[in-house]
Amino acid sequence: MTDPARPVLITHPDYRRHLTSPRHPERPRRLEAIEGLLRRTPLWEACTHPAPEPVDENVLAQVHTREYIKMVEQISDSGGGDLDPDTPVSVVSFEVARRAAGGAVLAVDTAIAGGGGIATALVRPPGHHAGPAQGRGFCIFNNAAVAARHALEFHGLGRVLILDWDVHHGNGTQEIFYRDPAVVMCSLHQENWYPGTGAMEEIGEGPGEGATINIPLPAGVGDGGYAHLFEEVVLPLIRAVTPAMLVLSAGYDAHHADPLGGMAMTARGFGHLARLVRAAAAKVPIAVLLEGGYDLDGLAYSVAATLEGLTGVDAGVAEPGGERGEIREAPFAVARARARAVRHIVGEHWSL
Repeated sequence: MTDPARPVLITHPDYRRHLTSPRHPERPRRLEAIEGLLRRTPLWEACTHPAPEPVDENVLAQVHTREYIKMVEQISDSGGGDLDPDTPVSVVSFEVARRAAGGAVLAVDTAIAGGGGIATALVRPPGHHAGPAQGRGFCIFNNAAVAARHALEFHGLGRVLILDWDVHHGNGTQEIFYRDPAVVMCSLHQENWYPGTGAMEEIGEGPGEGATINIPLPAGVGDGGYAHLFEEVVLPLIRAVTPAMLVLSAGYDAHHADPLGGMAMTARGFGHLARLVRAAAAKVPIAVLLEGGYDLDGLAYSVAATLEGLTGVDAGVAEPGGERGEIREAPFAVARARARAVRHIVGEHWSL
């Protein structure tokens, strides 16, 4: 039985069975690095560790088409293949991706059971690029979308906020909820980068107009710039939206050492963002779902710092080698100007 007073950390050995090529950045060693570090900190023992089950097709069909779900199953059953040049499907990937979505559902359930608790799911494959009928960008099923829809439909919550700080825009999540006012989707990401979406002017359509908030950032923004954008846009948005649930699409490829991003964040910076979010959403259940992050040390220490910031448990770790020498950040004026521009757009729909 999960103790509702303790934070929850969800993992499963099957998440390592989703195999990619040896040179593929989204590889099983990502989870090995995270778990290896967390087990050496007080965080591991401070958390409960419930086991996720695979979700069935009906759960996936709340955010994906049944034709797409069946296609992924057939590719997996036929020996594997590719959804796009970056997104392999192995013989076990359909089952593993269903269990990853199950981890997202379990994170929602346990966070809500904790009365404003914290539940983190270290899942593979990631999900935020997967749209209703297309997997791409390493993603098969959209775990964050499954989590949000489960919170709305199963738990009857009124509004969910998805906060995506992966360096790549969460285009799949945006596509799924672009016309849905019950899900507010806020993404901070590197501009002019994969997948090429996420402009400030993309704000949602129809009844969902204003419920999509995009904060594209030039390369080089680091801890100070991200913190300013949180203080000027993200935290006021959380307070304005007053969500009943917060889903954090936690990618760590904005870390300065990541090979797939051009940002300048540190593990300490991610920890600070997590503390800001927890303070702004003090009584709101938070489900944290792993997305990207491909430098193994940067990923592991950033996850630990995030958990430390959200739970208040002292992890007792610091990023190895200090911060690996001097980190060149974009001038603070860049973040300040971007915050003003985004506030102007968002302010037409929310009182920030």
